[in-house]
Amino acid sequence: MRTLNYILLAVADPAASAQFYTGLLGLEPVENSPSFVLYVLPNGIKLGLWIAGEIEPAPRPAGGVEITFSQTSETEVRATHADWQDKATIIQHPQSMDFGFTFVAQDPDGHRLRVFSPAPR
Repeated sequence: MRTLNYILLAVADPAASAQFYTGLLGLEPVENSPSFVLYVLPNGIKLGLWIAGEIEPAPRPAGGVEITFSQTSETEVRATHADWQDKATIIQHPQSMDFGFTFVAQDPDGHRLRVFSPAPR
């Protein structure tokens, strides 16, 4: 069985991205080199930040993919939004949508970071 447990982002500057994600996630990377940074999240998912110029085949520009963080309530989403105000660029402020309560931020390379709590069923 295949398991999706690793997200790899192409980044322009791994050191700058590491500083951003360390502040955002509240975690230190488990690997940190000039061209690659790796985080292991508490749920076991790995987040890699690889310098775009070394990835083959070369990646397309960012923008079509979101990394999503789920939370259990609108209150938690609002708290994360408040925490991220000075850490990330907010491109969609908190709002209700058909799937739940959400907001979207972006990292220094333009990768979209969505936080949401599912709508009640």
